[in-house]
Amino acid sequence: MDDIVKQAMAKWPNVPHCYGWLGLDARGLWRMRDEAAQARQLAGDRINHAALLGFINRNYLHDEQGRWYFQNGPQRVYIDLDATPFVARTDPALGFVLHTGAPLTSIEAVWMTDDGQLLLQNGDSVALLDDRDLAQCIADLRLDGAAVTDEQLMEWLAAAPAQAGTPSFSYQGRALPVQRIARDAIAAHFGFVQRPRPAES
Repeated sequence: MDDIVKQAMAKWPNVPHCYGWLGLDARGLWRMRDEAAQARQLAGDRINHAALLGFINRNYLHDEQGRWYFQNGPQRVYIDLDATPFVARTDPALGFVLHTGAPLTSIEAVWMTDDGQLLLQNGDSVALLDDRDLAQCIADLRLDGAAVTDEQLMEWLAAAPAQAGTPSFSYQGRALPVQRIARDAIAAHFGFVQRPRPAES
């Protein structure tokens, strides 16, 4: 967290939280959601200002309830998440980087959703893989030692767990078994809140 943010929090400790105005989409893009976007449930305008993006990324945190927020000076701006708290992209030098710019230094588990999206887990953090990198990573899936075909992958996604072998994802010399998860079960499974809102009084 930036020092200037810590100083603002100490100076103004009781600033009301903000909800619904900032979103993170499934490609790791920050979006400003004004009242019209919120009312129509639109994604909002993409934020492109480099300094602002860096400020958000450095001050991106979560509370004890699994609600992610941007600490904007003394105010918490809670984030609407389209998918997961992080989005990962492939990087030729680092392997994977998160939307915040931080490298994903280790992958402990790999998940695939019922609609064919990949999730990468490291500790308590989970990142959806940017869909533009999905084809490249699907090529690293193996089943019985051979590359997984599209047909095998579709069959595996549709089959009961006991009826199909388990694909693995090859990364840094390791073969990580791919686990299945329903898209609508991700938030509950990993313990985060996709649409934080104030408690009703």
